[in-house]
Amino acid sequence: MPVFQIGEREIEYTLRRSSKASKASLSVTPKSFELLVPDAATESQIEAVLQRRRAWILETVTHMQERAKSQTRVYQFVTGAKIPYRGRMTRMSIEPFDGNLVEVAFRNGFQIRKPEALSPGSADALIEMALRLWLKRRVRDDARAFVRRHGEPNGLKPRGIQIKEQKHMWGSCGQDRQINLNWHLIFAPKPVLEYAVVHEMCHLKHRNHAPEFWSMVGQILPDWEQRKAWLDENEHMLGWEKVAPSL
Repeated sequence: MPVFQIGEREIEYTLRRSSKASKASLSVTPKSFELLVPDAATESQIEAVLQRRRAWILETVTHMQERAKSQTRVYQFVTGAKIPYRGRMTRMSIEPFDGNLVEVAFRNGFQIRKPEALSPGSADALIEMALRLWLKRRVRDDARAFVRRHGEPNGLKPRGIQIKEQKHMWGSCGQDRQINLNWHLIFAPKPVLEYAVVHEMCHLKHRNHAPEFWSMVGQILPDWEQRKAWLDENEHMLGWEKVAPSL
């Protein structure tokens, strides 16, 4: 992985070439960034982009690292541990039972049953896996409900909904009319997820973010700006980081 040096700071990055790219673009994570360039970009042109954006890259990576520190950390999936869900920190309760699979339910908190024969080490990983699967199903079901509510009345008919693990975006709308959504939207309040679904559906008619696009979003969700602002301000909280307990 190449490294871009800014002063004494070294930041890893990924260089990606694409025949569809008309100009260079940057996307940043707390640990690195990706530079997307046209296929024909030369080494000198790539270096020029990096040098021109060096201050922005350093500021953005540093800002994202600071925000990432406030992400929820889970040391063990045990009774009393909390994870975000629909915009709130939500407690989980773990109970052993004589079944074979981890079961997840929600009643004023996560009610999780684990096979009593599981060792503590394997139970933790299986509970996390079961939770992720349950949450992905919830965001899929919610998204489909929002499509039914807002799609047909506004002449918007996506081919389908896919729930994905997307690194740099909350959603996308393909040329095939397929809408993709980041499953981490389940950690945001339900109205924020609704905004993300409506946003992508409006791209079925308007492929860019021209005024006509935002006008359509506003016709469906008059308070879309507040919902988008919540997402922009709290995106670093949407998820959890599994941390091994210190010995």
